[in-house]
Amino acid sequence: TVIHAASGEEALQKLAENPNVALLFTDIVMPVMNGRKLAEEAVARMPLLKVIFTTGFTRNAVVHNGVLDHDVHFLAKPFTIEQLAAKLRDVLGTTQVAAD
Repeated sequence: TVIHAASGEEALQKLAENPNVALLFTDIVMPVMNGRKLAEEAVARMPLLKVIFTTGFTRNAVVHNGVLDHDVHFLAKPFTIEQLAAKLRDVLGTTQVAAD
């Protein structure tokens, strides 16, 4: 199941309402609350939550500018549904992820 949120604040609210969420997939660059801040707050509330970051910027640019650490899960835009499914399998540790 995918739960969509239009902002970082809305994402935190939806995570609070849905404590069984296993993964947060967030853009890094967002208005008001960026993806890193969202992930920090979400993981503080849900320590087992896995996070994948995405952006149109290269990983090197994002890490070099101090926005993300080297050891985070990252998927550069644009990506295909196959690339997304592979990243989800990798992060969640599963062999099957439905691409609905």
